Amino acid sequence: MSTEAHWITNSHHPGKKNFTALYLRGAVRVDREVASASAEVSALGWYRFFVNGADLTGPALVPRWTPFDEYVEYQEYDVTEHLRSGENVLAIAVGDGRFRGRNGALNHQAVYGDRLAGWARVTIRYTDGTEDTVITDGSWLAGTGRIGATDPKHGENADLRIPDADWLAGEEAPARLKPCEVLRAPRTLIPEEVARVEQIARISPVSIARTPAGKQLVDFGQNAAGVVRIRLRGPVGRAVRLTHSEVVGRDGEIDTQYLALLPVGKQWTQTDTVVLDGTDTWWQPWFTIHGFRYVEVDGLDEALTPDDIEFVVLSTALEETGSFSCSDPRLEKLFENVRWGLRSNFTDTPTDCPTRERSGWTGDLQVFTSTAAVYADVSAYLGRYLRNLAAEQLEDGRVPMIIPAEASAFSGGFPSAFRFFSSSAGWGDASVLVPWDLYRYYGEPAVLEQGYQAAARWIEFLLGRGEKTRRKKRGRRGAVPSSLERFIVDHGWDFGEWLRPGEDFLGSAMDSLRRSAPVVATAYLEHSARLLSQIATILDRPDDSARYRELADNVRLAWRAAFFGPDGRIGLDRQDDYVRAIAFDLLDEAEKPAAAARLAEVVKDAGYHLGTGFLSTGALLDVLVDHEHADTAYRVLFQDTSPSWLYQVDHGATTVWETWEGHDKKGNAKASHNHYSFGTVARFLVERVAGIRPAEPGYRHILLEPGLTSGLTHASATVGTPHGPASISWASTDAGLEITANVPDGATATLIVGDHHHDLADGKSTITVPTSERTR
Repeated sequence: MSTEAHWITNSHHPGKKNFTALYLRGAVRVDREVASASAEVSALGWYRFFVNGADLTGPALVPRWTPFDEYVEYQEYDVTEHLRSGENVLAIAVGDGRFRGRNGALNHQAVYGDRLAGWARVTIRYTDGTEDTVITDGSWLAGTGRIGATDPKHGENADLRIPDADWLAGEEAPARLKPCEVLRAPRTLIPEEVARVEQIARISPVSIARTPAGKQLVDFGQNAAGVVRIRLRGPVGRAVRLTHSEVVGRDGEIDTQYLALLPVGKQWTQTDTVVLDGTDTWWQPWFTIHGFRYVEVDGLDEALTPDDIEFVVLSTALEETGSFSCSDPRLEKLFENVRWGLRSNFTDTPTDCPTRERSGWTGDLQVFTSTAAVYADVSAYLGRYLRNLAAEQLEDGRVPMIIPAEASAFSGGFPSAFRFFSSSAGWGDASVLVPWDLYRYYGEPAVLEQGYQAAARWIEFLLGRGEKTRRKKRGRRGAVPSSLERFIVDHGWDFGEWLRPGEDFLGSAMDSLRRSAPVVATAYLEHSARLLSQIATILDRPDDSARYRELADNVRLAWRAAFFGPDGRIGLDRQDDYVRAIAFDLLDEAEKPAAAARLAEVVKDAGYHLGTGFLSTGALLDVLVDHEHADTAYRVLFQDTSPSWLYQVDHGATTVWETWEGHDKKGNAKASHNHYSFGTVARFLVERVAGIRPAEPGYRHILLEPGLTSGLTHASATVGTPHGPASISWASTDAGLEITANVPDGATATLIVGDHHHDLADGKSTITVPTSERTR
């Protein structure tokens, strides 16, 4: 008997306009006592696996999105308790998933293939020492079922008049199932390495009301990603439509147009449709996921109650380890908003948003990695992202702007437009910065080793951009010696700082194209090259370390000549110019105070509003605090008019918005309302307000430094470390400052209060600092 399973599918090819879910059924006879049994299962598409009607996959969206041309994950199941003596039915349902479903901003369909398929191998071990292996092969049946169209973005259609029981566990297979077709195209299978995307929470409605159009509108009070579970009652053949959105329009109806990338055309909707069978039943879609807070229900005669519907939240089942609390509930809400943004977007790849694109943008992730590490153990999850990145890096070293790259040989390979946009600094630098941040927070050099070649190839590509002929020299404040001109990255595409306050997508892109790209891109080349030199040292590659250090030194000289003016002005004299220059150490120590003072002045001139975009927002407050402008930093943090974090909180946000404004001048929602990129402030809350951060990689040594100039009366935070939880809590009292710290076994800590340093061993410590020692 062969033990090599085959990919199997429906022998009937439906065509793109008639894509439906795939239903597979096999059988195995058990005639001896079973000691144990296990199954390895995968699919081209998302699947559910059943044994004798028992759903072993549940709401998990598997397999995870990987570069499917390179490899596909399989899952393992213990099926011992589900087998019985005699005939047993094995069943697999497969939906489009990321394989055939719509992906990206342009909703490309069937990127990786147009035929769904299942794969399974069940190993049964008997008490007599023998074993059997059951595989997917030509003996299985295939066909259709109650799930019709099943798109990960657009939604799922189901007809409950078509039974499930006959396919799942009936003695005879239904007539709609026919002999399957065995696909001969091989796929590389790899074991599952990361926690699955599955149910992590359920949310009940906070209100159910009728819209002006008479439809039922359910508000769950929380923006997140997932599906609804709903109780359905109605006549046979009645269609019920569930339309999902993050926002409600000014007219009181659900808004489905706010995500449109262009001001023309109609935006697609996240809509599930169910045809009723006349019974009272609970229903939940299997193969889709939506980003929403509100769901509009159309087609039910009876009014819903809170007991009739719930939000099933889907996310990668990460171990959440971080917490933050303080004396200002707005900051606590902000911290939770960022947490929900992480949950919503850390699904089958770290995405930009759970609605419009759902793409794994590299730039978004590289700025957010350290923040993610504050909330949860993301080492394995982001390790998978980095392996996908290495697998899809282009031959010239450029890094796809999204990972997975949404490209396949089946659909024509990597699109030329994607190739053009994948030259962007700050985005491709994820190949260097994500592994570096994982090393800082988890202390494992293996992540640096695994990503080293991808990082090195990216640096060489970025350097090559500087060697290209440029038409004009953009945004310069000085002349660059000819010997250094090759180190200025002033050719090709860059997204730039991206979405400063007041910028829309086009405006941000044009700003980068016309003037600001080189000051940003060249800074990233220096920063990444210098980090790669440090990485090479850690990995005992001294020649590489010296080479990349020399490169970084030359780029630094070139950047300073081009963008650091004799009057001390930097780049275009905007907030991000100064943040980047200081954070990346492009200035000498003696030059930083003046640059920080200018940054504080620019912030003050903006009414203490931030003016940064995706790339620099996460470093803004740290730079100000570290260079004697903590008062300015905290005025920005507590700012409650737009643009600011607390403006969103005060206006009912439950996640972080893609743009600072979130709405147009007429009050209509615009762009995603669930983007984590601007949520990088949450790391500042933990590390600088509560005051706990790694002083050495992997928290071998921990720095405890309460944010005493914040104006808060108390704050606390907990973080997960490789050694166990670490925490700090501080409160101002009449006697002074009460601090409690927990340092895990195997780590040490230094507590800094004003000019006083206290060395702490592992375990719990409680310290009272007199008021006289607090000042700094």
